[in-house]
Amino acid sequence: MNKQFVRVLLASTCLAAAASSASFAAGAPAGIPNAADGIGGVVTSSKGPEAGVWVIAETRDLPTRFIKIVVTDDQGRFFLPELPKANYELFVRGYGLVDSARVAGTPGKNQNLTAVIAPDAKTAAEIYPANYWYSLIRVPAETEFPGTGPKGNGIAPQMFSQQVWVQQMGDRCQMCHQIGTKITRTLADNTVEGWAERVQQARGMGDQAIGDHGPDYANVMNNSMTGFGRQRGLAMWTDWTQRIAKGELPKETPPRPQGIERNLVLTSWDWANGRYTHDISGTDRHDPTVNANGPIWGVTAMWGFMEGLNPGKSEQFEFGYKVNYNKSVEVLPPDQLPDAFPHNPMVDKHARLWATDLGRYGAPKPGTAPYPAKLPYCTDAGNKFAKYYPQPGQTKNTAVLYDPKTQKIEGVPMCNGIHHLMFNVNRKDLYFSGGDNKVFSWVDIDVWDKTKDPAKSVSWCPMVLDSNSTDPAKRPSLTDVTITADHTQWNEPAASRSLAQGEEGGGEAAVKVAIDPKKDTRVEGFLYGIDADISDGAMWAAKTGPFPGQLVRFHPGANPPETCRTEMYEPPLLADGKNYQSFNARGVTADSKGVAWGFTGNGQLSRFERKLCKNVGGAAAAKGQQCPEGWSVYDAPGPKIEGTKWGTADFHYLGWSDLHDTIGLGKDMIITAGSNSDSLLAFDDKAKKYTILRVPYPLGFRTRGADGRIDDPKAGWKGKGGWATYSNAPVWHQEGGEDGSGPLLVKFQMRPSPLAN
Repeated sequence: MNKQFVRVLLASTCLAAAASSASFAAGAPAGIPNAADGIGGVVTSSKGPEAGVWVIAETRDLPTRFIKIVVTDDQGRFFLPELPKANYELFVRGYGLVDSARVAGTPGKNQNLTAVIAPDAKTAAEIYPANYWYSLIRVPAETEFPGTGPKGNGIAPQMFSQQVWVQQMGDRCQMCHQIGTKITRTLADNTVEGWAERVQQARGMGDQAIGDHGPDYANVMNNSMTGFGRQRGLAMWTDWTQRIAKGELPKETPPRPQGIERNLVLTSWDWANGRYTHDISGTDRHDPTVNANGPIWGVTAMWGFMEGLNPGKSEQFEFGYKVNYNKSVEVLPPDQLPDAFPHNPMVDKHARLWATDLGRYGAPKPGTAPYPAKLPYCTDAGNKFAKYYPQPGQTKNTAVLYDPKTQKIEGVPMCNGIHHLMFNVNRKDLYFSGGDNKVFSWVDIDVWDKTKDPAKSVSWCPMVLDSNSTDPAKRPSLTDVTITADHTQWNEPAASRSLAQGEEGGGEAAVKVAIDPKKDTRVEGFLYGIDADISDGAMWAAKTGPFPGQLVRFHPGANPPETCRTEMYEPPLLADGKNYQSFNARGVTADSKGVAWGFTGNGQLSRFERKLCKNVGGAAAAKGQQCPEGWSVYDAPGPKIEGTKWGTADFHYLGWSDLHDTIGLGKDMIITAGSNSDSLLAFDDKAKKYTILRVPYPLGFRTRGADGRIDDPKAGWKGKGGWATYSNAPVWHQEGGEDGSGPLLVKFQMRPSPLAN
């Protein structure tokens, strides 16, 4: 008999049996709406009504798989709103439970559900978020650092503190996927040799999720183990999985949704055709009504596709493009694979899509466009930016612009590398992180639209700090910083650096160089996350190194590059002289008051308020230690890694300040990507409290960032929402494995109550 037919027959039989045993309500239970596009009911178990559990409705009747998830109230009642016409499977998931049998459901017919109590703690823990399992890992004790190498304690000498070790765990493991999921905590050969083999395994070329980049990821994993001190690192991971295999369970139990967390409505769609999606954008960050009801955009970096989803019709689509360096960018026909590397998308004020393209990996393939020749305007002294700080002028990086109305695509060739992107509050200057570790760069899109001339559209500035100011009255305005073609007026960074973690890491601080107190100081370092400060037009960026990472504030002034001003702030060094209050800056955002918020790879949220600074310049500014009074740090919800004091087992990448209340929790809510906890974490600065927006199904929700949009300002909670995508690079790590679940796009909405329609 055909295997596919057998699976369908068994599924149909199970659904029919479950439906026959379920309690179908004759009418709507008390307080529950009875709507043509909704399903309501009550969830009960052998212990009575189940509060704070998830009710999940799933269908494959639509053009792409569609999932709606809500939370039960304190009486176990639920209501699933806004369900497209389709046949659904309904089931219950919750902490302390095992998944209930799936039953058939149809919009307009309310349906009670029966929850099933987990028979034991081990079974219940199977659906815990990854950070609860990851917290069991045992890192070397603080007293073992700095490492003494293979002939000593086995820890690599560049691991000069436990904090650096933990950063390596985040940057080289959690950067790409969750740690603590079923697939990561389970190993067939649970030995050191088994782990050594695991970190060298690579997906085949042309993999549906990551294209030809399996070997790249394998090299990262393998080299990272060496970065710890190979045998010591392998032993740590082996000990973790062996203890779990013997039955060790998380020491903490995740809480069920409480209070307003039960008002959450999640809507998910399959998208991107199984390809790893890096980031998304749906609107202009400064006007979230732009592109209302339009597509949500994403990029499949490893494949080179632009991805789109039309939420109203549950339709996904994609297109590829090719960059002909220094000449043009062209949209490719559907049957031709792209030759590009889009990294991040951003919608502009005209509802057009911008993206950073990092260029292909490796040498050009036969028949593809060659790498660019040097761009003269990057070095020509006739360009004032090149006069003050010339760039190499040869880069694969391109700012790509796609207009959905005309379906035409353009490219702005850049003078330096680019990474993430964000519009300034003026909505015309598009800023980039990256900058080849040396500059802030931006494109004036109004000038580009008018001239199509990159020499007139592209700008950049070096990062020069006020380290020679002695008058505190001058420091807030940094009036004495001089951007000049005479670089001898600055203290220059060390020519060589010890970077334990390459482009995205920190490693030890720069090689020490004598600082002339009479000069300002130019600094370098990889700018990662970036955001606009709407309070004064500045830009903030997270600089990932040297350790522990810094927040950088940049303002172009009225006449750049002469008026460019840069400040750098590092988390305070603690009294022990080697550890920091926070570390591993990944992303940054700014709220409406100008407070900067850093998202860290060690599971913390850092708050930096520049207005509290007694000094923003002076000698300490060269290191970033001039304003310890400006910092506050908040641990994410959830457990710590065993044996550590700082941060938690969660991992934060990017985030944003919900300036316009698109999710429904209030303006200025700080939204953090709980990349290892299946969640977005919303932090209320006034209450100093987190709201956990958990995505319970499929397990493995890991997002790099989020966005928010208002589709209809008059429609209340139904007219707006936040958006995020599942972004495990190995999408097969998600619940369902190879054949179960690919990338998903998720919409987050907060309604007034758990039963609101």
